[in-house]
Amino acid sequence: MNRRTFIQQTTAAVSLTTIGGLSLPSFGTKKQKHITILHTNDTHSHVEPFEASHYKHANKGGVARRATLIESIRNENPNTLLLDAGDIFQGTPYFNYFGGELEFKLMSMLNYDLATIGNHDFDNAIDGFYKQLPHAKFNFVSANYDFKNTVLDSHVKPYQIFIKDGIKIGVFGLGIELTGLVSPKMYKETVYLDPSEMAQDMSRILKDEQQCDLVICLSHLGYYYQKNPTKISDLNLAKKTKNIDLIIGGHTHTFLPKPTIVKNSMHENMLVNQVGAYGINLGRIDFYFDSNNNKTSQGKTILV
Repeated sequence: MNRRTFIQQTTAAVSLTTIGGLSLPSFGTKKQKHITILHTNDTHSHVEPFEASHYKHANKGGVARRATLIESIRNENPNTLLLDAGDIFQGTPYFNYFGGELEFKLMSMLNYDLATIGNHDFDNAIDGFYKQLPHAKFNFVSANYDFKNTVLDSHVKPYQIFIKDGIKIGVFGLGIELTGLVSPKMYKETVYLDPSEMAQDMSRILKDEQQCDLVICLSHLGYYYQKNPTKISDLNLAKKTKNIDLIIGGHTHTFLPKPTIVKNSMHENMLVNQVGAYGINLGRIDFYFDSNNNKTSQGKTILV
């Protein structure tokens, strides 16, 4: 080998080991996986932003702005899920006129992945909800509403599983007791099942049987009831259960700046989050998985 050939080969080898400031062994290091969960709740047919003169939410919200935010985050991390915790219907003339068609079409355009059902989603009766389902290009989950003897039988599943970057994510839904909130003629023969029991069943199925790396509950139970602290709520559910990593809540219109950390029944940390109402905020939770699928997380609320 002559001197020029030796120098050329040596220079190429040095360049290979220092690309981007990385030494050669770095190429064998496994990169952590990153899953982003975006979520809304209680949007209540608010398609447009609040007017500039509104006393409390001036110039906030709006589906178009939410779409821009979501697109930006998906471009940043394609391993993103977009979820909703119920009460999509009722609150503006858009619902009164279109009966939910517009809401479902817009959510489909935003590529929502999954939603659960809130009490106001029965405001045009269960038949009205069923009528709009063809406009929803995403599924609904509810584990504690038994729709067996209704038009929603087989159209609403207890849970759904997603796989993002090799991470298996199980999401199940829970709804609030409809008695006293909704006229029985609206939900007809829907049977309400105990949410604590169903949460324990779902978390066992998703964690143990389905081997999910991340378990999420889409809840429309309410964050917490100060005047009735023993009532089932997201905080109480979190303390009673295990194997749930995140509860995304709705119903009580609770504006949280960031997720609440709760100790579950095994004294392990889990997250509970809710982002108010009317599409004013978008929730974001980022989960990071190491090579052994041990996870860390961080969350925040984004003003729309």
